[in-house]
Amino acid sequence: MKLYYTPGTCALADHIALEWIGEPFDAQLVSREERKQPAYLAINPAGAVPALIIGDWILTQNVAILNYLADKHPESKLGGDGTPESRAVVNQWLSLVNSDVHPLFKVWFGSVAFLDQDDIDTVQANTRVQLRTLFERIDRQLDGKQWVTGTRSIVDPYLFVVLRWARALKVDLKGLDHLHAFFDRMEADPGVRKALEAQGLK
Repeated sequence: MKLYYTPGTCALADHIALEWIGEPFDAQLVSREERKQPAYLAINPAGAVPALIIGDWILTQNVAILNYLADKHPESKLGGDGTPESRAVVNQWLSLVNSDVHPLFKVWFGSVAFLDQDDIDTVQANTRVQLRTLFERIDRQLDGKQWVTGTRSIVDPYLFVVLRWARALKVDLKGLDHLHAFFDRMEADPGVRKALEAQGLK
């Protein structure tokens, strides 16, 4: 099993999940430039990471990989406790991070490069407000919990990734104490630390 990643991207979530599962895997660094080359485009025509290869089978898209890992390794309980209800709750919060939070960061990742700088500044300021609202919601969910769904799941590494981005981009997270405590717990987790170190992020 091989995971293709670029440091600091959402592929870090899959890397952490693999560390938590504990099965052997290879982490293959691919640079942004290499992702545009034919060799990698043959793996993922979108030129994006993550990509997971098992034998001659290729799986792309972060949420698909996270769900595959949870389902392939039910003993890890990263997809819930085995009941349909807990699985649905995991996917509820995973969907929030993937569909609502993650796309907002595109305004820093080049999607508004065609705009004038003043317009870019306005869009980014408005996006910071939207992110703050979403992070407030997640902060409330974390009240009294160590993990987003109550137990460790595939939601947590993905949330950790977007929180890293938010902190780097100076999104206002003031007063979101449950979120900060979550971030600190994740940074101290051995599997998270191992993934960060492997990607040169620690």
